[in-house]
Amino acid sequence: MNTRFLSTIALGLGLAASTMTLAAHAAEIKNIVIVHGALADGSGWRKTSEILEKDGFKVSIVQEPITSLADDVAAANRVLDLQDGPSLLVGHSYGGMVITEAGNRPDVAGLVYVAAFQPDKGESLISLASSKPAGGMNIRETKDGQYLYLDPAAFAADFAADLPEEEADFLARSQVFASKAAFTAKAGDPAWRKKKSWVVVASDDRSINPALERDMAKRAGSDVTEIKASHAVFASQPEKVAAVIEKAAKDAGK
Repeated sequence: MNTRFLSTIALGLGLAASTMTLAAHAAEIKNIVIVHGALADGSGWRKTSEILEKDGFKVSIVQEPITSLADDVAAANRVLDLQDGPSLLVGHSYGGMVITEAGNRPDVAGLVYVAAFQPDKGESLISLASSKPAGGMNIRETKDGQYLYLDPAAFAADFAADLPEEEADFLARSQVFASKAAFTAKAGDPAWRKKKSWVVVASDDRSINPALERDMAKRAGSDVTEIKASHAVFASQPEKVAAVIEKAAKDAGK
């Protein structure tokens, strides 16, 4: 077999592999993995999840323990391990810290930040939050000094002002406490430097200053959608949030 023939075969195989890679890259992402934020769990994403499922997506929600950033990234990785094919990672609030690290996996096609922290290397949730104070300042410590929670009396105003009173009250009573360790942990190399990202800015957010959400998105070069909503935009405006996620899933595959 002569050298020219071998070269021709190698070139053909290389072109075929490249074509397959481009075809796979161009495929629309169907796996959506959602990482909830602190002070709430994944159940609040039910309406958004149902819309996405109806539109043909497979949705998985990470119920991270919020005991440390490392623990929560590990929880996200366990759910990502269950997916067949590439995934779009979605993070709300503190969940943005988690997807920024977990998103470095090769099987993550893109990142969607929903009223979320979008850290650069070395930044923590506390350092970002204190750079532009939010409208509500009602975070409390547990008696052991290890965990943080939002004062139930202020929960509706600070977190879910646009939800029905009964729903906001339930969220206040079922909130997931966050460890101080999770809030003070410093982020590693951010996935948004290498991958496409989309941001939902909740313009009436009292938990994260909307100006901070905009600044982080601008720094990352993210595609930004503003929605007039509270921090619980995923629950109060599920159709609009789902639309952003679906657009991201389509564009991430291009």
